[in-house]
Amino acid sequence: MRNSSPSVANGRSGAACGGSPSWLARLRDRCSSMLRGGRRMCGIPDYQTYLAHHRQHHPERPPLSFEAFFRERIEARYGGRNGNSRCC
Repeated sequence: MRNSSPSVANGRSGAACGGSPSWLARLRDRCSSMLRGGRRMCGIPDYQTYLAHHRQHHPERPPLSFEAFFRERIEARYGGRNGNSRCC
């Protein structure tokens, strides 16, 4: 009968397969960085970056909610209430 454990099935231990937490943390950081870069290229605002900046530079003021932040960024990009649109 074969052992179906993933760490033993291929004859390697979890550490030999790169299963260490530091490897997973690096992979998670790399994927997160790529996702942020892709969002930036498409013009999608990054709320987590906004919160980090706000905590560091404006600790005396409360941050915007996600909805208010997103609405403000979209209005700044596409014109919003004042009717000034960058499109066409």
